[in-house]
Amino acid sequence: MPGDASTLPPLGATAKRPRFARVRERERADVDRGVLAGALSLATIVAFSLFLVLVAANRPSLLSPTTHTGYFPRWMAGPLGGLLPGFTNNGTTLKLLFTVAIGVMYAAYVLAIKRAGRLPVRWVLAAILAVHATFLLSPPLSLTDLFNYVNYGRMEVLYNLNPYTTIPILEPHSDPAFLLSNWHELLSPYGPLFTLITFAVVPLGIAGSFWALKCILVLTSLATIALVWRCARLLERDPLPAVVFAGLNPVVLVWGLGGDHNDFLMVFFIVLGFYLLLRARDRSMRRGRMDARASLASAHDRAVGGDGAADPAVAVRERASRLAAVRGWLAPLSALGMGAGAAFVVAVGIKASAAVLVPIVFAGLLRAPRRLAQVLLGMLAGGILAALASLIAFGLHIPDLSTQSQLVTAESIPNLLGFALGFGGESAGVRAAMDAALILSVLACCWWVWADRDARPNRDGRQADARLERSGEARSITAAGWASVALLVTLSWVLPWYVVWALPLAALSGSRRLRAAVLVFGVYLIVIWAPVSQAVWNALDFHPERTQLGRVHQRFVKDLLN
Repeated sequence: MPGDASTLPPLGATAKRPRFARVRERERADVDRGVLAGALSLATIVAFSLFLVLVAANRPSLLSPTTHTGYFPRWMAGPLGGLLPGFTNNGTTLKLLFTVAIGVMYAAYVLAIKRAGRLPVRWVLAAILAVHATFLLSPPLSLTDLFNYVNYGRMEVLYNLNPYTTIPILEPHSDPAFLLSNWHELLSPYGPLFTLITFAVVPLGIAGSFWALKCILVLTSLATIALVWRCARLLERDPLPAVVFAGLNPVVLVWGLGGDHNDFLMVFFIVLGFYLLLRARDRSMRRGRMDARASLASAHDRAVGGDGAADPAVAVRERASRLAAVRGWLAPLSALGMGAGAAFVVAVGIKASAAVLVPIVFAGLLRAPRRLAQVLLGMLAGGILAALASLIAFGLHIPDLSTQSQLVTAESIPNLLGFALGFGGESAGVRAAMDAALILSVLACCWWVWADRDARPNRDGRQADARLERSGEARSITAAGWASVALLVTLSWVLPWYVVWALPLAALSGSRRLRAAVLVFGVYLIVIWAPVSQAVWNALDFHPERTQLGRVHQRFVKDLLN
């Protein structure tokens, strides 16, 4: 019996094993549910993207404003055109379907962000490639400016009309790009570097220019997502949630890629600039560790030799070290630092909105004078080349940003603020207040980056470890993201795809508040730009565009769209 008794399990053992097994089973079930939810969210985004493109390519409709009854050429509809011959053409139904689709896609997008860390990499990348391929094959969707890009390029190349000095209404009205464009009374507001790209595609004709620019923008978007992945790795973060956040936002996909807007080019060079800064930071850290070892060796020499001044070799090395430290700000040249500076200049040359981030880049480098000097050299070299190219192509003329800055959308935050305050919309005083708020926001972001404690030396004079070193760069990215949000909030002419300005920066940021702010702003854009919104405003009798000031704003826009 004693032998039999010895085989009995200890007291409580029979209860513990099943309890731990149940815990493990629940954990596995949670993981499985998370993977399933994430996979369904990716599939939803891909499926609804394809649905919207198929509907838009089916026949002329409000989903593709460059089309109308009797005009929807095959080259514009693309290879997906006419695949839903029996689908409805009712305008009200299309508005409702578009709104429901974008709403469902956005809900799936938020869920995908939450579950991204549990998803296989190949699923996420396949979804990103699928939606980009879908919108590459799409006809121009709502609010497209693509044919304005083409038209400004054709004005210069075909008719020798400078788009910065001649409004499109003065070009031959028989040109097919003129018939498809709409900003006929507006001098080109687009950056000179982007306008030069539109010059390059003119020989391809209207259809060729259309598809060439679509390919450039889609490839640029994919390249930006690839850079987000690499930046996340350099910041020692999981890249999957970052690329989902940056690459699957439905607002950007539908209104941005679907509408074929040049903002993707600007954002690519912004992210490229931060990527090169991160690479330069890593190289600087390695060089700093080598210098630290050399300093220890020098200290050892002095200790062995007694009085350092008595050893001529040690004294010579010290003087050489001091001179090298001074010269080291400029030489040897850093390709990474100069490349980062040039990338930021190119971003500004494509679209002036990128200039808001330049002071933040400077502030983030004030504690690293060599890297700041290298970035400044890159900006100087890039600025000189960009200025020469612009001077040769356009003379001393620049984009017409002053006229564009006066445009007002009825539901922009500044206009709603002016409406709420009883001014009838964005008045001159409200606009000045918004400009001041933007300047103060950028200055606050600069101070926040400069005051980064992690970038300060420790008490023993040494820098922080690699993780803390990288946090300084992360703060610059976060500050740039907040500055982009401030720009979006204070803009009087806000369009849905503009959220792409902040999207990759928020994706790389460690700030949950920044990501939440960008997601909330996306909801706001859907609410004000969804096709059924006008019906909702009518039901609520909410019409900021019908005030006296609102009518002035609307008339100004219509005059430019003549």
